[in-house]
Amino acid sequence: MTKTRSPAAPLEAIIIGSGFGGLGMAIQLDRAGISQFLVLEKAADIGGTWRDNHYPGSGCDVPSHLYSYSFEPRTDWPHKYARQDEIHAYIRHCADKYHLRQRIRLNCEVSDARFDADSGCWQVTTSSGETLTAHNLIAATGQLNRPLLPNIDGLDSFAGPAFHSAEWQHEVDLKGKRVAVIGTGASAIQFVPQIVPEVAQLDLYQRNAAWVLPKDDAEYSDNRRRWLNRLPLLHTLDRTWQYLSHEVRALGFVHFTSLVKSSEKATLRHLERQVSDPAKRAALTPDYPMGCKRILISNNYYPALNQPNVSIVTDGIEKVVPEGVVTRDGTLHPADVLIYGTGFAATEFLAPIKVSGLDGKDLNATWRAGAEAYKGISIAGFPNLYVLYGPNTNLGHNSIIYMLESQFRYVINCIRARRDRGLRYLDLQPEVQARYNQKLQDAARDTVWAQGCQSWYLTADGKQTVNWPGFTFTYRQMTRKPTWSDYVQVR
Repeated sequence: MTKTRSPAAPLEAIIIGSGFGGLGMAIQLDRAGISQFLVLEKAADIGGTWRDNHYPGSGCDVPSHLYSYSFEPRTDWPHKYARQDEIHAYIRHCADKYHLRQRIRLNCEVSDARFDADSGCWQVTTSSGETLTAHNLIAATGQLNRPLLPNIDGLDSFAGPAFHSAEWQHEVDLKGKRVAVIGTGASAIQFVPQIVPEVAQLDLYQRNAAWVLPKDDAEYSDNRRRWLNRLPLLHTLDRTWQYLSHEVRALGFVHFTSLVKSSEKATLRHLERQVSDPAKRAALTPDYPMGCKRILISNNYYPALNQPNVSIVTDGIEKVVPEGVVTRDGTLHPADVLIYGTGFAATEFLAPIKVSGLDGKDLNATWRAGAEAYKGISIAGFPNLYVLYGPNTNLGHNSIIYMLESQFRYVINCIRARRDRGLRYLDLQPEVQARYNQKLQDAARDTVWAQGCQSWYLTADGKQTVNWPGFTFTYRQMTRKPTWSDYVQVR
């Protein structure tokens, strides 16, 4: 039987997702005096991408002091770049400190969300059949939550264990096994060096070589952590310095792409120093401009691939068979275990949730040609719906936490306005969204991500729906407060 919350007492907000976006939003709502909310989480634990991506070597490529909430600083990070377990522990700490556990429903997957114009409320249905009602719906599902499997014939026929890096099967013993790794993205660059020493043979199937920079990682000393703890100002200065040193990179990504190109020679020298085998070095040399795809950072990826038990396979994959992988030249590459390092369906925002707005307008259909939103947050025809880490808010140069905190403030202002003005809903003007996104796409055409290569930053038609083409401080200023004329205000 379907359980329905009384329409007479709708929640102020429902948040979907309990990663950095969902939990941070919940904390800020509570601090703003908006306490009637629930966080719905499909999994059995909180943490989002840092819960799921527990593969060997998993960690962040943004410094730990920057990849954390500004309102909840941690001074005792063990490493400059935090590991997965450290980040997950931090997220759990935040949930406990801010007393969120009682407002989080675990194992509660949202299947459907429908807006009712008469009540100005969202009807949110879970996979169990329960329906909850809220004035505002906040989607904090993120961009990297749905593992993407390659479109290769015969995947289901493989006789051995096969899994995606975001669904790592730790019970599978890789010692002495022949392992096939398909994909060379940000996860593969981390787990491959960890498993190379234990496997008998690793075949790395590479479609395109990545640009790989050295990682200036370090273990923080006890003395450094003590000083950061004793002197909060020192921690603030450290965080500010890290922010500025990363922010300046936007000049190369967005405004002066030649600056990125000038780094290519130094990056290739890094490759030459770490890979002695000429054939492997040639295979690992990118054939596209630096920055066109995600730039990766690692100190141990190249040395791992330089080992004699590693082969880099650049021939296209024809099919997978029970015994292994067959490349297009007809060669069978035997394998005992198959691991996908093929990333996520980053451009399929909010899927597979069915979201219906005014007059039954379907969000997935609306976004068929590529997702777009106003400031990455609001969508015309979907009142009182706010997306965190939405279209065109990902970063290639700085911390997404900074962007999220900008969005928290914007969303709270909208929720307060609806409540304080006695409105049923706020609906973004379609022409406002159209103008904004036209300017955004025009700006995106001049960035490093629009240099002609295929990447997860782009839709199949080449629309840039993922990255923010500008400085993060510009985005913060833009989201400082809503412009109320951008919205239709309905009482």
